[in-house]
Amino acid sequence: MKMPPVRTLCAPVAEWTAALATPAFVFDGAQVGVALEQFAALARRAGLKVLFSVKACALAPLLKLVAERVDGFSVSSWFESRLARSLLDDKGMVHLTSPGLDARELAAAQEYCTAITLNSLGQWQRLRGNLASGVQAGLRVNPQRSYAADARYDPCRPHSKLGVPLPALRVALERGALALDRLDGLHFHTHCEAESYLPLVETLAALEAALPEVFGRIRWLNLGGGYPAGAAHAGELAACLRALRQRHGLEVYMEPGKGIVGAAGSLVASVVDLFDSAGKAIAVLDTSVNHQPEVFEYGRVPPVLQAEPRGAFRYLLAGGTCLAGDLFGEYAFAEPLAIGSRITFTGVGAYSLAKAHRFNGHNLPDVYLRRADGTLQRVVHQDYGDYARLWGAD
Repeated sequence: MKMPPVRTLCAPVAEWTAALATPAFVFDGAQVGVALEQFAALARRAGLKVLFSVKACALAPLLKLVAERVDGFSVSSWFESRLARSLLDDKGMVHLTSPGLDARELAAAQEYCTAITLNSLGQWQRLRGNLASGVQAGLRVNPQRSYAADARYDPCRPHSKLGVPLPALRVALERGALALDRLDGLHFHTHCEAESYLPLVETLAALEAALPEVFGRIRWLNLGGGYPAGAAHAGELAACLRALRQRHGLEVYMEPGKGIVGAAGSLVASVVDLFDSAGKAIAVLDTSVNHQPEVFEYGRVPPVLQAEPRGAFRYLLAGGTCLAGDLFGEYAFAEPLAIGSRITFTGVGAYSLAKAHRFNGHNLPDVYLRRADGTLQRVVHQDYGDYARLWGAD
């Protein structure tokens, strides 16, 4: 998996990490603002609306900052939809898409949603009649155009569960097996951490050519996410969307998540032990890969702010659990580490909080929001009581 770029924080690391009890996630509100402005510029240029993807980070104080700068939220469950609506009040859109939607979840979620996108033809046939009149109905289509290098992140991989395959949708339309009377919009998603918008432009052209009768009657089109704020060829995308909107009068949505919060999150840890293992220096930290599960799941190597690639002192950074593979990787430093040395993993703002867990009973990190003036506000702290309740203890 591609590593996010190493960031330089706006103040020397030692000045603001020294006051933290580690491990701690820190979200940089100013960095989030920079990404939001980049997407806002694209939105103005292309005439699209931005929905933040809550699954990337559901931290409520951060979502409050984001809510002021987007048109609404994209969600994947009724829990997320309820949280999103509580932060937006009645001032923004909430779009839900989930392959696991059933009648019970639909009933619970639609109270908070402006639009719900169904994932399959079967789901469309079973559930579209259950949608309230005030909730717009969408259908997810799988364009079957793969751009993500890693199949685990590819929504269009062979035998994908995500959306109606385009040929199957075409057949359903030709046979009259797809009722279009409630269809308000189409949703698709093809990419992950894309460096260019050109694949999106190509996909749009293919979909419009394949589904002329659908594009002629829907009200909106959701382009999904997977694009960082600074993806290349924004001009080509803007021109494509302006022309598309002119031909069909569509509203167009984009739902970035990691592109807004990914670079804004750091995980600050401390060295708790140092020793030699068969000639390799091991530095054990008070965090673990269980606080960044994608390290273990996908072999991600998170950047370390203090690391110096040409440094003379090399360490294998290890987590503090009994899992043998609880390893972040080998890093070089300009100075030797010591007990208490701070290690700052960067680019961990997306998905880490949602996936972090308490393997071995290790507590979850505190969570801080770093304001534009550099002040730190602790917004989440968990203790033994939270751990005990998780396992049904009094």
